[in-house]
Amino acid sequence: MAFDSAPHPRPNRHGTGVVFFDRRELSQILTVYGRMVAAGHWRDYALDALGDAAVFSIFRRASEHPLYRIEKRPALARRQGAWAITAHGGLVLKRGRELSQVLKLFDRARFAVVG
Repeated sequence: MAFDSAPHPRPNRHGTGVVFFDRRELSQILTVYGRMVAAGHWRDYALDALGDAAVFSIFRRASEHPLYRIEKRPALARRQGAWAITAHGGLVLKRGRELSQVLKLFDRARFAVVG
């Protein structure tokens, strides 16, 4: 007799076991995305709704790996904060409890490395 020991996602308020962004959150993310597209830094995005996370991936070109991932993980809300921005290699650039504070990472001036 086999038992399935893998954790199943808990139903959210819509009765499904999938995490996704609400309208306000998606609006905040798309505002930053639109600004960066207008500046010529980003060109494409992807949305993923997983059992434990919602992910907004940002691409310079559609054929590449994502430059950044904006992740919402409700299970981490009380510990590290539900929001995180990770870079291409998996490095967590910013983590927090409020999306607006985490998105401020993209408001900073870009610095050029001078060698």
